[in-house]
Amino acid sequence: MPHLSVVIPLYNEEAAIDELYRQLTEALEAYGASYEVIVADDGSTDGSFEKLKAIHARDSRWRIIRFRRNFGQTAGFAAGFDRARGDVIITIDADLQNDPADIPRLMAKLEEGYDIVSGWRVDRKDAFLTRKLPSMTANWLISRATHVHLHDYGCSLKAYRADVVNHIHLYGELHRFIPAVASGYGVRVAEIPVNHRPRAHGSSKYGITRTFRVLLDLITIYFLLGYSTRPIQIFGGVGLVSFGVGVLVGLYLTLVKFALGQDIGTRPLLLLAVLLILLGVQMIGMGLLGELIIRTYYESTGKPIFYVREELG
Repeated sequence: MPHLSVVIPLYNEEAAIDELYRQLTEALEAYGASYEVIVADDGSTDGSFEKLKAIHARDSRWRIIRFRRNFGQTAGFAAGFDRARGDVIITIDADLQNDPADIPRLMAKLEEGYDIVSGWRVDRKDAFLTRKLPSMTANWLISRATHVHLHDYGCSLKAYRADVVNHIHLYGELHRFIPAVASGYGVRVAEIPVNHRPRAHGSSKYGITRTFRVLLDLITIYFLLGYSTRPIQIFGGVGLVSFGVGVLVGLYLTLVKFALGQDIGTRPLLLLAVLLILLGVQMIGMGLLGELIIRTYYESTGKPIFYVREELG
């Protein structure tokens, strides 16, 4: 079994593949550990798969997955994680902006006792307005929401212990949130500066619109990290506040009606009170249903609510 599994999602990178193979092979052979490379061809429409097929024919350490269509970068990582056999999984982009020569440095940091080591593109070679500024904003929001403080969540160059990613199921754009999701298991996360190079071939497959998808996924992650095993606390909390405010407004209107003798039938506040009370009841009901679903899920799948790092005796 290999010690390292390098996972690479790839989409229309025909011009970069030969150089990627050369640089990655040099870096991994210089490191000296046994390895495999798993490339997920995400429905490429150029000659990428033919080049990957030729590499596999001469180097069996390169394993190729070909998707039927373009499913996205997260799907590429998920497919690679499912098939990885190494004790450590390295992820890297195929466009050569990540430097394979940084892999030994990631491994050295991982061997200090960390579970995840993330790359930080300190001197990022991308356009400021369309790439760097949205990324900086997203990184700040993710760090604040998840309490896992990284400068560069979007850097694909990362090292993971295999037992960490084995517990993680990826959807949407969640690959960038792996350190945050894994923090729920009590992992140790580190970050090191890595080299970032200008794109030499092709063009970026991602635009500023991806920022909005990332923000929506951030809401999902915030809920999963904080309330996935106790949904009543978020839905019930909102429900109690809504119900309480509605009752207070209703009491005020009752006082106005009977103490002051004023007509309240045409007041918008009456409709607001009814709406808030009904909303509160609904939210509490959703929280209770969520609790039933969560209990059914954990008990039927046998999924643990805790994760053990090690055990003696």
